[in-house]
Parts: sequence; C-alpha cells; structure tokens
Amino acid sequence: MKIVSDKTAELQRRAEKARGMGGPDKVAAHKKAGKMTARERLDALLDEDSFQELDQLRHSRSKDFGLADKELPADGVVTGLGRIHGRNVCVYSQDFTVMGGSLGLAHAEKICKVMDLAVESGVPVIGLCDSGGARIQEGVDALGGYAEIFYRNVQASGRIPQISAILGPCAGGAVYSPAITDFVFMVKDTSHMFITGPEVVRAATGEECDFDTLGGTETHSTKSGVCHFVANSEPDCFRQVQELFEFLPQNCFEAVKPRPTADDPNRESAVLDRIAHQDAKRPYQAVEVIREIADDRTFLEVHAGFARNIVVGFIRLGGRSVGVVANNPAHLSGALDISASEKGARFVRCCDAFNIPILTLVDVPGYWPGVEQEHGGIIRKGAKLLYAYCQSDVPKVTVVLKKAYGGAYDVMSSKHIRGDFNFAWPCAEIAVMGPQGAANILFAREIRKAAKPEEKRKELADAYTKQFSNPYLAASRGYIDEVFEARRTRAKVVNAFRFLRNKKVPRIAKRHGNIPL
Repeated sequence: MKIVSDKTAELQRRAEKARGMGGPDKVAAHKKAGKMTARERLDALLDEDSFQELDQLRHSRSKDFGLADKELPADGVVTGLGRIHGRNVCVYSQDFTVMGGSLGLAHAEKICKVMDLAVESGVPVIGLCDSGGARIQEGVDALGGYAEIFYRNVQASGRIPQISAILGPCAGGAVYSPAITDFVFMVKDTSHMFITGPEVVRAATGEECDFDTLGGTETHSTKSGVCHFVANSEPDCFRQVQELFEFLPQNCFEAVKPRPTADDPNRESAVLDRIAHQDAKRPYQAVEVIREIADDRTFLEVHAGFARNIVVGFIRLGGRSVGVVANNPAHLSGALDISASEKGARFVRCCDAFNIPILTLVDVPGYWPGVEQEHGGIIRKGAKLLYAYCQSDVPKVTVVLKKAYGGAYDVMSSKHIRGDFNFAWPCAEIAVMGPQGAANILFAREIRKAAKPEEKRKELADAYTKQFSNPYLAASRGYIDEVFEARRTRAKVVNAFRFLRNKKVPRIAKRHGNIPL
C-alpha cells in the first residue's frame, strides 16, 4: 500500500501546479494557436521517458510591479536532461503560457544551469524558444540574465553543439542567444525573430511591415541567413533536429559515430559522367552531384534557401559524417558573393570545430562582380571563407568538377591552402580567368588588327583553353593529385577520407586569429 504523508502530498501539490503551466485557459489558447506546450515539445523531441526535469520548483524572487501576487509555474521555462537516439542532451523549453515566456532572473538561471551541465558533461544543448523577451518587471535583473546566457553561448561555442528551435516569438535581446548557436530552426507561420517589432520600426523609421515580412521564416531563411532549417510544423521541426543530431558529435573531443551502410563505396555514377560531358555553360544543380557521391544518396542540406550559389550540408561516406561545400552553377553561375562566402565560412568553421571532415566540390567562375558587392564589403567578407579554410585542420578533400578561376580557385580548399587531397575531372578548367576574358587581355592588339575580330578572338580563346583551361598544368605542378573520370568520384573520395581518418596537425601556439569579421 502506498503511504502518502502530509509532506508527500505537499510535494505533489507543488509539482502539479508547476506542471499545470499557465493554467487551463492559457494552455487552451496556446493550443488553439496551433502550438504545442513546452512540456509536449520535450516529449516530442526526446526519447520516450528519458526527460529528467531540473529546477521544477524554482521561481522568481522579484516582488515588484505585482509579481508578488502572480503564479509563475517553473518561472516560464522547463529545463532538464534527456536523450535523443540514446545520446545524452541538455534541454530547455520556454513556456509561453507563463507571462508570455518572458525571461526573468530565475528563468535565466535555470537555463544557465543546464548550459553549465552540458559543457561540464560534454553533451549538446538544445533550446526551444518561445518568448516575448525580457520580463520588464524585473528590469536590469532580466537584462543581466540574458547576458549570462550569451556569455555561456560563447564559452560553449565550438566545444559542444548548440541548437536553437524558434517555436514562437523571439524578440529583442533574446535573438542573440540563438544567433550565437550552431544551428537555428524555425517553423512556418509560427516563428518570428526581430530586434524591434513592426510598431517600433514604424515609429522609428516610418517603414511599414508586418511580423512575417520583418522576421518570419521566409525572411530569415532566404534573406538574412539567420535560419538554417525551416519546418512545416513543430513535429517536423523536431524530426529535423533529430536528423541533424545524427551528423554531430557529443562534443569537440569526440568523433561522430559511424553508421553502417550497404552502399558500395566503389559505386560508379552515370549521372556524374553525364554532367561532366555536358556543355560547360549549361548549369546543373550541385545537390545532384552531392547525392551521387553520398552513402545511399542521402544529403541533409543546411541553409538551403540562403545564398543558393553555394550549397552546404552533411552526407555520410563509408558510414561516416562528412560536411560538404559545393559551388552551385544553377545560381549566379556558382560565383562567390558576400552571402555565399559568409554561409560557406560559417559551415567550414562548424565542421572544423566538431571534427567533421570537409568535402569541397568546385565549379566556380570567380567572385561575383559589381558596385553593390564591392561597396558591401566583398573583399573583407569574401576573405572569411578563405580564412575558414586556411584555419581548418580536419581532413579536407577537394574535387574540381568544371571551372576553377582566379582567386576563387585558391579559396575553395586548394592545395595551396592545405587541401589534403585535391582531385579533378578531365573537363576541369583551372586558370586565372575564363578563356574569353584572357584572350581579350592577352591578345587585345591582335584581335583589334584582325580582319575578322570575332573569329580571331574565338581562335585565340580556344588556344588559351587548350593550353591553360584544363587540369593538366595544375596536375604537372602537383597542385592536383589525380585526374579521374567523373563516374569514379565516390570511390576516390571515400578512399581518401578513409586514409585521412587519423590525420593530426599541430596547432600554432597563439591566443586566436583575427578573422575579418
């Protein structure tokens, strides 16, 4: 017979109140808006019966502005430990039914506790964000709470994976914590992120905008680049988080566990042969190449809607997690611009931080020209990708598929910036610039004096192509390790990464570099 003492009954009463969140009416309104509760979200994200809550009974110490008379169950955030695919993880889930999920000091301290536990235990931390921002009633204590979280985000960066899922509003200073984390998820029609809301924008600048235009999923996944993944619903979001989780290690000191595959590492691809033999000016989707190389043709694309002239994401090769960076000729001819450089740099640094090898697929005509790019800082911002590759010391394999012109050839993990294995297809063109531009500069006088200038230009461009726009000069210098038929690409890169599995590079002793931010 179960004995229930007065003290046990009191514990049960308090726990039940905390689990009741903002009360039946607010919970009902929350669900009517199509949103799951904070606790339902954790149940959907984590392995069944794996969640262990911490600080359930913690609440604000502030008594100002009527807080003394308010019930704040769990202080508006549910925190604790759990598992995803059997792996330990620390989590927090903000509860919008309690004062709009606003952050006060106790709320922040609960988040800080699980972040500290995550770093000390070497496990990822996942935040489910649904908050109107700082709790105004707590003033500077709320601001201080945010700063404590930001500080921990930075200290944990590169040590443990940090993932943020935006499942409602994320406003004001609250946006900076997700911005520092490694990956940000948003849900269509539900998630919003902005520094200042539409009314403040209207008052300050006169600009008219709504929540979606200002900070919705479309804005942040295609224009600002804040959002890495877009989900159609909350369950879809949690499925995507779980999928990403399998490509990441527990921490920077561990490798990602391999997954067995029946896909033949020596599988050849007729699709890659077709792409290699088609006209160099005919665009193709980089994703098509990536899937042909990957185990089971499976690719998890990151930042799919942003800077589409470069594609980044995760595949497995021989069962092991690999990050991919590929120029995408279907957009801006695959040229590097400001957004593509920043997108690529962030991804390369993430892979390097977490011991994930990098495969680079090159088809790049150069940096995108124009006054807007120059004035926007393409020199400084374009250098971020160069810096990221030069700094990384994980295994790096590069395949030049078609074009590799100018400084962009150097930047895209060339042998000169310490690519470990650099390969090329026979159709690859490696040169300072394209043949037409080179002919115009090198043979300007001859073309001008020719009876038929256009025919002469074509003749000289063809001669330049034969001499320089191919992989063989680079191969003769040792800058390309091997030229092979496109259909054999999977076998070559799988074998290269297998060889590099135990690569070790001594780091130069210094505090840190000064990336051109």
